[in-house]
Amino acid sequence: MQNRTHNLGELRLSDVGKEVQLCGWLENVRRVSKNLAFLVLRDFYGTTQAVVDNENLMSEVDQINTESTVCIQGTVRERISKNPNMPTGDIEVVINSIEVLGRCQYSELPFQINFSKDADENTRLKYRYLDLRNPKVKEKIVLRSNVVRELRNAMTDQGFLEITTPILTSSSPEGARDYLVPSRNYPGKFYALPQAPQQFKQLLMASGFDRYFQIAPCFRDEDARADRSPGEFYQLDMEMAFASQDDVFAVVESVLPPVFEKFGNYKRASKAPFQRIKYEDAMRKYGSDKPDLRIDLTLTDVTEVVKDTDFEPFKSPSTQAIFVDNFKASRKEIDKLIEDVEVQTEKKVYWLKTDEQGNLVGGVSKFLQNKEDDLKKLGLKPNSFVGLCCGDKKTAQKTAGVMLKFLGNMCPEHMDKEKYEFCWIVDFPMYEIGEESGKLEFCHNPFSMPQGGLDTLLKAESSTEEALKVLAYQYDLVVNGVELSSGAVRNHDPNLMCKAFEIVGLGEEDVKAKFPAMYNAFCYGAPPHAGIAPGVDRMVMLLTGDESIREVIAFPMNKKAQDVLMNAPSEVDEKQLREVHIKLDIKED
Repeated sequence: MQNRTHNLGELRLSDVGKEVQLCGWLENVRRVSKNLAFLVLRDFYGTTQAVVDNENLMSEVDQINTESTVCIQGTVRERISKNPNMPTGDIEVVINSIEVLGRCQYSELPFQINFSKDADENTRLKYRYLDLRNPKVKEKIVLRSNVVRELRNAMTDQGFLEITTPILTSSSPEGARDYLVPSRNYPGKFYALPQAPQQFKQLLMASGFDRYFQIAPCFRDEDARADRSPGEFYQLDMEMAFASQDDVFAVVESVLPPVFEKFGNYKRASKAPFQRIKYEDAMRKYGSDKPDLRIDLTLTDVTEVVKDTDFEPFKSPSTQAIFVDNFKASRKEIDKLIEDVEVQTEKKVYWLKTDEQGNLVGGVSKFLQNKEDDLKKLGLKPNSFVGLCCGDKKTAQKTAGVMLKFLGNMCPEHMDKEKYEFCWIVDFPMYEIGEESGKLEFCHNPFSMPQGGLDTLLKAESSTEEALKVLAYQYDLVVNGVELSSGAVRNHDPNLMCKAFEIVGLGEEDVKAKFPAMYNAFCYGAPPHAGIAPGVDRMVMLLTGDESIREVIAFPMNKKAQDVLMNAPSEVDEKQLREVHIKLDIKED
């Protein structure tokens, strides 16, 4: 067994003269002459310079490829040429002996370790064990560990009990595709990996546990995004019995800001209570249910002002404007803004400006020359930019919301960037018309408590119009324009639950069949309960400031949901398929 006397990040001037034994990866060799070379060794803790000053050792070093693991014995001495950028930069170790512990077989690596982030992402993921040797990559995984520890401690201090829930469970309709696991003992039947511990944590409340949490793995067969990892992710899952929406908010507002202030790139975070914004107000004011409150811009409805012009798009049901005063961007920057918004939204957008006298110029200004006074009444000032988005109300708002975020990022005077600005989005609609189905569907979590209870649901039965008016005790936690979590006060009354499902065409028998455990448990007297589940991966991504969530996951899949390191998904042999009663029927494209 190797016995390190020190790690590679701790030797200092006070250690000069000591005999030491160090182990690590051979990061670099700089040969000065036939009997003098400087080596840099790296381990988890840091780097240390070592010196070879005789020909015999030089011949040994010449046989060792970089990134081999080695053990050296030697004497610590003060460096003549110190390196203030290294914690160990005041000393070096004069090597007496060197032993190869694990030889790197290759003289050339897929990428330079300290510059691995410059490599192609698939190459980085294929050689992730090399990528993680880069201290800048490794430090984000260390940060993640520290954040998780902090969250665990904070939740325990709040009186929550950590309980793990099953990974192999039953399939249930929770909004995304399940990962299915065939059963060997029960032919034709399947387990499913949980999209979330939703039902289990509600069952724990029905079982008499008061406050539950876990750092929960969740599995969803969905496409990747910059802020969403395909396949699996982790969340700080929590649930509270005899709790209201305010109780959940109080816990989150106590736990998260200190974590963001301690570990984040920005040292300012919202204090409790976070701002609460109704869903309808968020869409009207920001064009998004994920507003970035660091940006001081808002939407203005100019439909009535522009609808009687000669410009056809302004005759749409809704036109939303963003007024940006003190605007300094060039025409080239405006063109880039318009292009970026249109690429992201797939909708045409328009613009104009005002000069120093407040006259309308550029873009679509020629169609609005007689509307100058009306626009000024709505807030238009000299030296301003106006972005305009048209369509039905929902489309115009969403498109304008995308433009608003782009404008915030390109106008520093309108964005207080270096802080974490939290808010709650509340009062979500219980139901919506599905974009694909065209039918009434649950808008958020189907297990949420409707505001107004049974009376509201009875009224909603009368028409789709009434159903769309129903609000739920559902809430999103948003920070800097990123949705960190969704949560809700749960519908713990089986009769009320069945009525909520009836409105989307599912009867009591359907509820019993799809959610038998929860339905039956609630029939034995369940407490009112509420919960939330902030995403851990997304949280760490916000703390580090990375644009890709894969940077904060030790072994992530790529954008196509492939694990190129382990070659998954992969084929299995016929024997394995027979054991789980699976026969492949793959149609060629």
